[in-house]
Amino acid sequence: MKHPSTREFFAYWDEKRGAARAPDRSEIEPGAVRELLGDIFVLSYDAPSGYPFRVAGTRVCALLGGDLKDRSFSALFAPDARREIEDIIAVVSEEMLAAVAGITATAQDGSPAHLELLLLPFNARAHAPLSLTGLLAPFESEHRLLRDFKLTSYRYLAHQPQKLVPRALRKLAVARGFMVYEGLS
Repeated sequence: MKHPSTREFFAYWDEKRGAARAPDRSEIEPGAVRELLGDIFVLSYDAPSGYPFRVAGTRVCALLGGDLKDRSFSALFAPDARREIEDIIAVVSEEMLAAVAGITATAQDGSPAHLELLLLPFNARAHAPLSLTGLLAPFESEHRLLRDFKLTSYRYLAHQPQKLVPRALRKLAVARGFMVYEGLS
């Protein structure tokens, strides 16, 4: 992660998830990340609608030219890059992995703009629609209207392996050698 806002939001999200794969949406407190709220957004996990924005911060709205509520996130990307971003969103939501991506966009004057995108899952809850959060931070300080996003790089951030509790260690010590796991035949 290159942008300081991305690192800060990921650290907060990581702290909130603790040993879980992702925190519950209710655990994220806006006041704790007050200075980052302008760059943060929440997406609905709704592929047919292009993963619409549920909420978007003021700086994200300014970069994209207005209120983003219910607008398609994947439609921000150039047609040849949409499938790739949709695949990344699916992995983040379904596999509960965080993702960070470098993005290049085109400003109204035709000049390139460079941004960093962070996508973070929320823990799935019964009878609640899936959603994910993220942060879009430009590297240039000037705010310009952007279009035709393209991925320049991306990677997934796996959860750190959990330490085995003493009870699990004792079970492994007793089970030396051959182990049988029940499964479907």
